[in-house]
Amino acid sequence: MAAPAAQNKLIRWIDYRLPVFTFLQHELQDYPTPRNLSYWWNFGSLAGIVLVIMIVTGIFLAMNYTPNSDLAFGSVERIMRDVNYGWLLRYLHQNGASFFFIVVYVHLFRGLYYGSYKAPRELLWILGVIILLLMMATAFFGYVLPWGQMSFWGATVITNLFGALPLIGGWLTHLLWGGFAVDNPTLNRFFSLHYLLPFIIVAVVMLHLIALHQHGSSNPLGIDKKGPQDSIPFHPYYTVKDLFGLSFFLVFYAAVVFFAPNLFAEPDNYIPANPLATPAEIVPEWYLLPFYAILRSTPDILFIPAKLAGVLAMFGSIAMLFVVPWLDTSPVRSAKFRPVYRIFFVLLIVDCAVLGYVGGQPVDNFTLLLGRTGEVWYFLHFLIILPVLGKFERPLPLPTSIAQAVLKGGARPAGSGVRMEKP
Repeated sequence: MAAPAAQNKLIRWIDYRLPVFTFLQHELQDYPTPRNLSYWWNFGSLAGIVLVIMIVTGIFLAMNYTPNSDLAFGSVERIMRDVNYGWLLRYLHQNGASFFFIVVYVHLFRGLYYGSYKAPRELLWILGVIILLLMMATAFFGYVLPWGQMSFWGATVITNLFGALPLIGGWLTHLLWGGFAVDNPTLNRFFSLHYLLPFIIVAVVMLHLIALHQHGSSNPLGIDKKGPQDSIPFHPYYTVKDLFGLSFFLVFYAAVVFFAPNLFAEPDNYIPANPLATPAEIVPEWYLLPFYAILRSTPDILFIPAKLAGVLAMFGSIAMLFVVPWLDTSPVRSAKFRPVYRIFFVLLIVDCAVLGYVGGQPVDNFTLLLGRTGEVWYFLHFLIILPVLGKFERPLPLPTSIAQAVLKGGARPAGSGVRMEKP
C-alpha cells in the first residue's frame, strides 16, 4: 500500500539530507543475492536476532542485578521470584547464550564446508572469528555473575590459567582479580565487561556486514556470480526464507525456555559461592568444552610445562581459525566438489564432538588418551591435512554459472553433455 503523500515528502526530505532510506533500500531490499542460497545461510541472520535478544534482556536484567559478592546471588534470586517476568528475562538470557553459540557454530562450520573464507572474503572470515572470541569472553564474564559455586570456582580456575603466561601472567591475573583472589572487585570488573562487550560485538558485526556486502554472499556452489541471471533481490525472496527459518528456531528456543529452562545449567550454580567448598567437578559451559578439553589434555612439551602448554594450545586452537584462508590451498571453494575433503570435514565435526565430551568428563586414563588424540587430530586437520589436501585432491568440474545449476536442478559439471536451453 502506498504511503501518504505527506509521509513520502517527509521521507524524501530526510533522505536528501541523510540518505538512510536509500541505504536501507539498497542494502536490505535491492541487494543482489545469489539465487541458490540454502537454509544453511539462515544462521547468519539468526545470530543477529539472538544478539538483539541477548542485549535487550541483558539490559533489563542489569537494572535489577547487584554486582556485589555479598548480594549478587540474592539479587538473581530476587529477579527470579519478585521482579515481574524476571524469571522469563533470566531464562531467555541464560538459554539465549547457548542458542547463540549453537547458531554461530553452525554458521562457522557452514563457512568451513563451503569455503566462505576464501578470497576475496578473508577479512569477512577474520571478523567472524573476532566475533566468536568476543562471544566467548562475554559468555565467561556472564557465567560468573550469578555468583554460585560453579560461577566462583570457574572464575578462579580460568583466571589462574593466565598466571602460567611468562612475564605478564601474574600482572594479568591480578588485573582481572582486582586483588589477590577472586572476590568483590573481580565481580565488579566482570559485570562491567559483560555489559560492555555486547556493544563491541555489535560494532564488529556491522564491520562484518560491510565486508559481506562488499563482495556479496558466498553460495553452495562456491562460484562467483557472472551476471544478473545468477542473482535475485534479497527482499522478498530471502527475507521470507529467513522468517521461515526464524519461526522454527523460535519454536525450539521457546520450548527450552518454558519447558526445560535448566537444560544447559549446572546444578552447583544454584548454591551460593563458597570459597571454602570446592565442587566435585569444575567445568565451563558446554560451548567451551572442546577448548577446555585441549587445555586439560596437553602434556609437557619439551621445556614447556603442561599448564603453559595447555594454555598455549587452547588459544592456539582458536587462533588457528584466523589463518584458515591461507592454510586451505585448494582452488575450489565448496566441498560439494571436493569428495575427499568432505570425508575429513566429517571427521573434524566428530573430533570436535569428542573433545566436547572429554571436556565434560572427569580426568582418567581413557578420557586423557581420548582428549590427546582429539587434540592432535584437530591441529593435524588444519596444519597438515588442509594444506596438503588442496595440493593433491582432484576436485569435480564446476558448473559454468549459478543459473545453470539452478535451472537444471543441480550442480552439473561443465562439459557433461547437458545441453542448455533458454528458460
